Amino acid sequence: MPDQQLSDAELAGQPAAYWTGVAYEALIAYTRDRQAEKGHTQPQFWLLRNLSAHDISPDGEGMTVPELQQAMASYIRPEDDLAAEAEALVERGWLTRDSGGRLWITEAGEQARVDLKRNAPAIRAALHEGIDDTDYVTTMKVLRQLIRNAGGTAA
Repeated sequence: MPDQQLSDAELAGQPAAYWTGVAYEALIAYTRDRQAEKGHTQPQFWLLRNLSAHDISPDGEGMTVPELQQAMASYIRPEDDLAAEAEALVERGWLTRDSGGRLWITEAGEQARVDLKRNAPAIRAALHEGIDDTDYVTTMKVLRQLIRNAGGTAA
């Protein structure tokens, strides 16, 4: 569907599944491009977050790549290679691997996670430009209801 001005009546008839898919791909591409400009990938950031006791990890314990894949199952993309991404972080000194294959975040990795997290507000601000919070909240409510109407779970 071309990017054109549509009337409210035309918009009301548009397929939500199509537009949510287009939005998803555009938002992911934008976010990943901004992260690449900062020298890391989105999966690398997720690895650091999932291994940090100061972020997603419930206990700061190390995890294997399959455990990390399971932990990230709801948001990892099919093309993401966590083993390769983890190896890149080991080479940077941001992760270590123990004899059991568990990955652990290092002090340098924790500092990198904190530094990388500082980029998120700028990415969000750019994506939200021209959208007031009221419209954004309404959109989120509508999307959550569409999910429920389709039999999904809106967390």
